[in-house]
Amino acid sequence: MPNSELFLGNLLLLVLVIIEILVIKFYLKENLPWRELILNLNSGHILLWIFRGLEVSMYFYTAKYISLNWVEHLPYWGIWLLAFVLWDFFFYWLHRLHHFYSFLWSVHVVHHEGEHFSLSLGIRNSWYSSLTSFPFFIGLALLGIPVEVFVTVSSIHYFIQFYNHNHLVKRSGWLEHVLITPSHHRVHHGMNDPYLDKNFGGTFVFWDKIFGTFQSEIESHPVVFGTSAHSDSLNPVVVNNAPILKLFGFNLPNDFFKSKILICPVWLLTTKSLLLFLLLLYFIYTENILTFETKVTLFSIIFLGTIGIGLLSENKRIGLYLWLFAIMFIPIIYLLFNV
Repeated sequence: MPNSELFLGNLLLLVLVIIEILVIKFYLKENLPWRELILNLNSGHILLWIFRGLEVSMYFYTAKYISLNWVEHLPYWGIWLLAFVLWDFFFYWLHRLHHFYSFLWSVHVVHHEGEHFSLSLGIRNSWYSSLTSFPFFIGLALLGIPVEVFVTVSSIHYFIQFYNHNHLVKRSGWLEHVLITPSHHRVHHGMNDPYLDKNFGGTFVFWDKIFGTFQSEIESHPVVFGTSAHSDSLNPVVVNNAPILKLFGFNLPNDFFKSKILICPVWLLTTKSLLLFLLLLYFIYTENILTFETKVTLFSIIFLGTIGIGLLSENKRIGLYLWLFAIMFIPIIYLLFNV
């Protein structure tokens, strides 16, 4: 069966990103860093999606073969409630430790390098984020939380965290005392005092208050977004891998792909970016019914096209060649071998 629910959920994310951009541009009349937004939208989500599938598979086998089944006597609603609260508790520690251990930070920093706080930032994550997340959620599998509950609960939490990146909501009334709101999460993305390394919660704010990491947003003290060692690259290969390689003593320069200059209009980059994201949505929708060869073809088109857009964003001619190869020659090769 097609992944209709996952498809609709991710389509909703894209629609909300577009609506917010239109409001910021035409209603608030603010300048937008288009090339950063394009990177956010196409920072390599096809690989992230593949690794998310691997995370779910590891969870399934852990729950099936080495679970302690401590929750099997709870009512079904009790399992859901326990899973919802515990997932957020584990995410708090996942998130906090990703800020304090160098290897974990080298994965998470991709998300923090974005300097424009908006919904598109909410979908900018490292290729490898699911791989470093699984060890923190293994406790749910050991308790016996079923995989379908884990997937649904995590999807709800991730959607709430996506909302928390929105640019438009300033304060959320009484919700400020219960949930991690956009105001609380702006604090988390701050690189200046007193905001640095605060508000690690995903959905509920009380974990930060219990463990002493809560900080409210101060009107007279604007949040400065980004990181102190920010990469200027718009190439998803560099953005996702340079921090990890640097940790092991290897340098991946921002101009990793040297090429002649080619100025690509922002409207064309945006159009290509949206088309690739729509192709990703098609991959998500049809993943369960596609042949292996078709999956590999779609993966190659999306992945190489993403890199091509990144290089075009940096005005490198090689990006155009890579984009054309992805959208023209890979489908031709596929058709030739499947006639």
